[in-house]
Amino acid sequence: MNTLFFKDLKLGISHLFYPRLCDGCSKPLFSGEDVVCISCGMQLPETGYHAVADNETALRFAGRIPFVHATSFAYFTNDGLLQHLLHGLKYANKQQNGRYLGRQLGQVLLQQTEWIKTIDTILPVPPHPSKKAKRGYNQSMLIGEGMAEVTGIPVSDRLLVRVRHTESQTNKTRAQRVDNMKDAFKIYDNGALAGKHVLIIDDVLTTGATIEACALALSAAESIKISVATIGIAIS
Repeated sequence: MNTLFFKDLKLGISHLFYPRLCDGCSKPLFSGEDVVCISCGMQLPETGYHAVADNETALRFAGRIPFVHATSFAYFTNDGLLQHLLHGLKYANKQQNGRYLGRQLGQVLLQQTEWIKTIDTILPVPPHPSKKAKRGYNQSMLIGEGMAEVTGIPVSDRLLVRVRHTESQTNKTRAQRVDNMKDAFKIYDNGALAGKHVLIIDDVLTTGATIEACALALSAAESIKISVATIGIAIS
C-alpha cells in the first residue's frame, strides 16, 4: 500500500468523525467541495460585470481614478450568503473563506475575460499594521492568494503599504471617507511597479474611497496601469 492510500484513508476517517460542513447550509461537504457546497455556491449572486466596460463597479470609479478595468464578483446584500462568508473571514478567523472567494473570482475572470492575462501583479488593499496584528492576517491578501492559485499571477502585500492609521469608515459620507483615507497609502518600491499592470483587490466595494486612495498612491509609479476587482459590491 502506498503513501497516497494511507493519506486518503486518514482523511476519510477524519471526515467521518469530524465532517467538513458547508458554511452556507451546514450540511456535510462532499469530496471536491470547499467551504460551501455546490448548491450554496450556485446561490452566490454573481454580477456578470467582468467583460462589460461600463458596469456599476467601473462607474463608481469613473472620473475619480485612472483605471483600465474594474469589476466585482457578486452582489453584497444584508443577510446574504456573501455577507455571511465575508463576516466569517473578517471576524471569525475563517481564513479559508478568503482563499475560496479568491479562487471563485480568479476562475470567472479567466473564463470571461482576456484582460486578466495582462495583469502582472495582484495587490491586496493593505490594512494598518496594528489592525493586521490584532486580526492576525489581511483578509484581502487571502483573497489574493486564492486568485493566485488559479491564475498563476503573483500576489504581493509588500509593494503597497498603509502608512497612516485611519478611523472606521462606517457611518461616514463618501466625501468624509475620501478625506479619511487621504495619504493613507504609499508605494514601497516605485521601480518594482514601473510599467506594470496591477490589479487592486478588496473584499467589498461601497463608496470606493479606500481603493481610490490606493490607486492615487500607485499612480506615482511611472507608466503604471491599474485595474480593480472586489469580491462584493454593496447594493441597496
